[in-house]
Parts: sequence; C-alpha cells; structure tokens
Amino acid sequence: MKVFEGKAGDRVLLLGNEAIARGALEGGVGYVAGYPGTPSTEALEALIEASSKLGFYAEISTNEKVALEVALGASLCGGRAMATMKHVGLNVAADTFMSIGYSGVEGGLVILVADDPYAHSSQNEQDTRLYGMHAYIPVLEPWEPNEAKELVKHAFEMSEKYKTAAIVRSTTRLSHTRSEVILGELASPVLGDEFKRDFSRWVLLPANSRRLHREALERVDKVSREENAFSWLHEGHGEVGIVASGIAYGYVREALKDLNLDVPVLKLSLTYPLPRSLVEEFFSLAPKEIVVVEELDPVIELQLRSLADELGYSGRIRGKDLLPSVGELNTTIVKKALAEVFGLSFVEPELFDLEVNVPPRPPTLCPGCGHRAMFYVIKMASKRMRIKGVYPGDIGCYTLGFFPPFRLVDTSYCMGSGLGIGLGISKASLDEVVIATIGDSTFFHAGIPALIDAVYNSHPVVLVVMDNSLTAMTGHQPHPGTGFDFRGEQRPKVHIEDIARAVGVKFVRIVDPYDVKRAIHVLSEAINWVRENNAPAVVIARKLCALYEYRQKLRRGEKVTPYYVDEATCTGCRVCTDMFGCPAISMKDNKAFIISDICVGCGVCAEICPFDAIKKEGGSS
Repeated sequence: MKVFEGKAGDRVLLLGNEAIARGALEGGVGYVAGYPGTPSTEALEALIEASSKLGFYAEISTNEKVALEVALGASLCGGRAMATMKHVGLNVAADTFMSIGYSGVEGGLVILVADDPYAHSSQNEQDTRLYGMHAYIPVLEPWEPNEAKELVKHAFEMSEKYKTAAIVRSTTRLSHTRSEVILGELASPVLGDEFKRDFSRWVLLPANSRRLHREALERVDKVSREENAFSWLHEGHGEVGIVASGIAYGYVREALKDLNLDVPVLKLSLTYPLPRSLVEEFFSLAPKEIVVVEELDPVIELQLRSLADELGYSGRIRGKDLLPSVGELNTTIVKKALAEVFGLSFVEPELFDLEVNVPPRPPTLCPGCGHRAMFYVIKMASKRMRIKGVYPGDIGCYTLGFFPPFRLVDTSYCMGSGLGIGLGISKASLDEVVIATIGDSTFFHAGIPALIDAVYNSHPVVLVVMDNSLTAMTGHQPHPGTGFDFRGEQRPKVHIEDIARAVGVKFVRIVDPYDVKRAIHVLSEAINWVRENNAPAVVIARKLCALYEYRQKLRRGEKVTPYYVDEATCTGCRVCTDMFGCPAISMKDNKAFIISDICVGCGVCAEICPFDAIKKEGGSS
C-alpha cells in the first residue's frame, strides 16, 4: 500500500522507512528534503510520492547539506520540515547541523538519519547519536516500525515545544524490516506563513553564538528533565537490570524470554539526552549492576556513568566490556552476554556447515553497464600509453570497478573524495598518472569544488565522469543532470560538460563507452593533455543506466535482441570473460557462451572480441 492510503485504526504491513514516512504525514510535515542513501532511501521516496497527493513540498536535493538547509529554511517560516539522509550524509550536512544546535528552530524540524551497523552498504559504521551529543540536538530511537511512526509524530511536537531540531535515528535492520503498523489520522501539512526574523538566533555572530551555546545546554537539560515519551520501566525482580534502546531492545526481549528471566528493564527511546527521572528511578530498581545493550558506541553507557556519579549510584555499569562495539547485535550475542551476567548456561546454536563448495560471486556491474565498458577503456588506454596509473575512486555503482577483472579503484573514502585525493597524489607521485573516477550524481553532490581546485592549482589529473544519467545505486533517483524530477516532471537539465568548461577546464570530451575504440582514443588524448599542459582533463562517459534502459524498452514493448557466440569461430581466448567480465558471458568446454536471458544487447563484447566470434542474433557481428 501507499503510505498516504488507509484510515485510522487500519493495521497494515510497512517497511520501517515507510512507517517513518507515515509518521511524518500524521505529524503534519509540510516540507521534505533529502538525498538518497541506503538504508534511508525508501522514506524519502514514499514522502515525495505522497507530497502531490497531500499538498506539501518534497524534493531530492543536490546533497545532504542542501537538504538540511532547505528543511531549516522552511522551519524558520514556521513550517514543519523533515530532512532525510543516511549516517554518512550527516557528515556532509555537519556544518549547518552544528549551528542548528545553537540557534534552535521555529517550526518542527525532524532529521531522519539511518545508521548502518555492519556497514552493509556504507564506508563506515559511525554512530549518529554522537553527533546529537556534539550538537546538543536530541536523539530519538525507535525499536520497531510502529513505534518509529509514533516517534516521528512526537519528534515534531517535541521540536516545536523546545525549539530544537530532533534526530530520529534508524538503522538498517529497522529501516528494512516489515511489520504491523497501526495507522493514525493523516494531519494537514503545517506549511507556516512567513519568515520569522530573529537576528538574535538566526545570525550566528560571535556574541550571539556565546549566548546561544548556553541556551543550547539549557535546552538539552530541560529536555532531559521533562521528556520520557516512549521510554518505560519494567520493574521485574532482582538487583541487576538492563538498559536497551532501538532494535537492541528487541534482542533483549527475545533473550530474556529464551533465558526465562524477569529482571528490571529500562527501555529508552530518548537516547540523548537521557530521561533523567526514569534513569534515577531505574537506579533504585537495579542497585547492584546495570547492563547496557546498545549497537555500536557506548553512548547510553557513558551518559549513565555520568548520571551515576551525579546521583550517587554505587552499582556497577557494564556494556561494551560484554558486547561488541563493531557490527550489529543479534539475539544470540545478547543472550550470551546476559547468560554470563546472570550465571546461566548458554550453548550457542549449532551452525550447519554446507559441504557443497559454492563458487565465489563478488558484486558485479550489471550486464550492459556503461561503467564496465569504460573501465575496460581505462585499462586499455593505460596499457596503450604505457603509464603507471593511480586510480582514485568514489562512491557509487562504479565502486565495483575495484573487483576483478578491472581492479581500477585504488581509493574509495566518501562521495567526491576520489578527485580530491587524486590531486594530492598528482603532486606527491610525479611519475604516475592519476585517472580519477566519479559518478554523475556524485559530481553534483561533492565533486565540483575539487575540480575547481584542480584548475586553480594546476593539477595534472584526468577525471572520468561515469555518467549514467541517474542516481542508480540507490534506486534510479533523478539528479540535476537527468532533466526530470522524481515525479517525472520536466526540470532544467544541468550539463556536467558546461560546469567543467565554466570552471576553466580546457580539455572536456564526451564519449559513448559502448564505442570502445573511440573512447580509448579520447582517453589517450586526455592522458597526453595532462602530461603536456600540467592541467586537468575531463572525459565524460555518458550512457544511460543499462538496467533502467532495459526496463524502459520493455515498458515500450521494444524487442531486446541478445548476442550469441559462434562456437566455430571462438578460440576460448577469454578476453570477454577475464578482461571484460560481463555476467551474461560464461565458459563451457573452453568456449564462451552468452546467457541470452540476461543479455541486454549492448554489443560491447562483440566490439572487443579479437576473433569476431560474437554476433547479434539475426544479424552480424
């Protein structure tokens, strides 16, 4: 179902992210801005889809900093606003975010941040709750989708009551689990009216900032003393208690049931600042020892230790001495720790060892992906030019260029980092040629400042922009270069080549990566250019995402004609498998063959086959 459908009281199955979106709708959100990033994307998509139906504004922003600023601007006009992002997106938004902690807000401002314990699809496991502590912005953590919906509604009210932004912290398991949610009434969007001018709060001059710093601390203290919504105590029995938050509380529930324990439990939804009155009461229920169960960093544990000193609690506080700080928790991990604390026997579940040897299947680019063709081009051009290359990479589908057969991603830190790192390498390693790769959406997100630096400071770097005309990895969202928005409505198209020329790049070329020979020639020219001119060159490899294009063709009823291998001509040289690596091509009896069901008919394999053995069905090579 759509998140804007259904009536109050209906019980429906929703993803955690969809429940968060529904909570925003029930909370009267008037403005939504975000940047797609797993595991947060579905919340943004659901809200954009609902916006035209319910009469509020929603956008996919150029990056998370812009998204947060759009939401803040709406809040300063009295509207209720939400910004959405994944955990590393908050790094991009941090400059604005930290200042919001000082200034506070006007209309309710909720920041959805989805963390990724175990780094399922991210470069790190950072814990957003530490950002909340750093900026004096409260953090709310739901433990299951229905509570996520209710917490988002409450977050808007809390934000307006205390004039503070509020973080709702999700995690991969919560965002991508599906469970029952009880719908409430949809609220009318709170759109505000006009800008609430307040020089004393919105203009962060030093004199204001010093005062606002004190006010931020006072605000957080007030939240700590007055707020405890969706946090609760279970008195239980004994002198040892458990504190848990977020999805870790679910693991605690299951572990206690399996271990047949009924002990004091403090379930927290407000994890910064801690609800002072509940913590004080809990100290009396568990005078001997408290075990803190939380994923990643000891955020609750550290706050409890501070309050224990302040309130005179003499019991022992344990947490990360029992439970890991790395990766996700699960019921087994929690059960093992609690069994140790309570002196119970625990036998880990036996893991079945499959005797079948399954061949390794590393992540790979889709059949027909233009990125694969361009990585082949980079490899061949580097070989032709006999260069010692360094290949800084970035975050996106093209990160998969790290894997065989290409191995053309030497660094991958964060969005936009590849070019910047490449600039440093170009100055420090003079005998090597730097060929950096970046995606089209990432270029708009975070790549432009480094390109300006490359021009201004004369860095001899080749930048290859892998332009598939979409934000493909997170689900084919549009960006400023697509020419349309999420609803399919036409928008001004921003051209990467125009930006490159505008900032002063002299060598700018566009290639079709399917045209391998020309692309190799152009990239070779770019390598010569940077060597001779001590300046950057930009090569844009433009080809619409093959998966998206394939689906569009099917919708239009167009026939997709696959290729096949002429066994009589094939010599088994393995160029198509070992050097190009398309997943639609495999080997049998030392002959290549094409899996027609997944071939999208791009024809690149036919172009690179040295023996002309690959042909189009019903046609020629």
